[in-house]
Amino acid sequence: MSMNWGPELTIAAIIVAIIVVAVIIIRSVDKGRKQQEIAVADERVSDNVTYAFIINPSKPEAEDARQFIKQYCADHNISNILFIDTQLDKDGRACAEEALTLGADVVIAVGGDGTVRTVASAMAYSTHAFGIIPIGTGNLFARNIGIPVGNIEAALAIATSHGSRRVDMGRMSLLDSSDPEHEHGFLVIAGAGFDAYMINDTDPQLKASISWFAYFVAAFKHLFGKKSRGTILIRTAAGVTRTMNKVQFRTIMAGNCGEIPGFSLMPDARFDDGLLDIETIDTRGGLVGWVNLFWDVVHKTMTRKSNQSPFATHATVRQYQGTSAEVILEKEVLAEVDGDVLQKSDHFLFSIDRQALLVRAPRLDGPSETGVLPPVQSVSQGA
Repeated sequence: MSMNWGPELTIAAIIVAIIVVAVIIIRSVDKGRKQQEIAVADERVSDNVTYAFIINPSKPEAEDARQFIKQYCADHNISNILFIDTQLDKDGRACAEEALTLGADVVIAVGGDGTVRTVASAMAYSTHAFGIIPIGTGNLFARNIGIPVGNIEAALAIATSHGSRRVDMGRMSLLDSSDPEHEHGFLVIAGAGFDAYMINDTDPQLKASISWFAYFVAAFKHLFGKKSRGTILIRTAAGVTRTMNKVQFRTIMAGNCGEIPGFSLMPDARFDDGLLDIETIDTRGGLVGWVNLFWDVVHKTMTRKSNQSPFATHATVRQYQGTSAEVILEKEVLAEVDGDVLQKSDHFLFSIDRQALLVRAPRLDGPSETGVLPPVQSVSQGA
């Protein structure tokens, strides 16, 4: 019995033709995009901009990055460049200030989150652009803002372009410190309690070997540490101060942005909304509570919403938004900003500097409006 394959072959031919056309279009668009990037770079023949690269030489990739930057600039007719290395007694902020004194128009941090954070501290409220070439293991701010990690050429193309955007910068002030430099800038997350102790105990060599998993090893040492208790005063976007008394938590964090590799800690955090996302975390029931907390993070990552998972019955995660949060504790705890450990404190302030930084970064797709969080629950209004 013979079968008529005519209609089926015709349909198959049409489908194949559509696929071929789609592939050609995609390749043409991709080729056009790459040619446009090359054209933008080639326009720098008469570009008199001076670029200062602040490099953290302690990073294993630092020297290779330096040589790549030199070759890239030579290939793209960028002749006005400076290199300034951070040192034990000269952090990224001091290097950036030196670069501005030397006449740099754009200051570019080449390093990890620590280098980026300290350079950014000097660039806040400056009319000069700030670029990022991420090297190392973390690079959380670069990831959040869309700068390619692990691709120096792509990051350089962005840093030496003329496209910039304004972003916020967080501040953590240790109000009980006698150090005049008690205010510390951050771009991703600052915190006190469990997260700071975990970071402090992470083995640098282990981190270099297994990357983010090194933090989990350090975390086990503090899973059942003492909890913190105290008062939190949150200043809302409306200018109202709300007070929460006798709050208990294992860690408190303030986020300017909340994405880490593989997970979303604070789905509503936006780095350009003029608000901090404040989060307190508590667990109970031993190891069960930490398992619940991990599931809650997975839940937030999958749903892209800040609502706590209904199955996290042994973990409590409370999230709020505001322009500042003052924390007064019964006992001092260790603090950190963007992975840099500070000192212990029992009185500190998180605040936000709205659109303080002019950053060379791609414009991300998707909504940019402020995420909406539930109002503060069970509070009394303070002064």
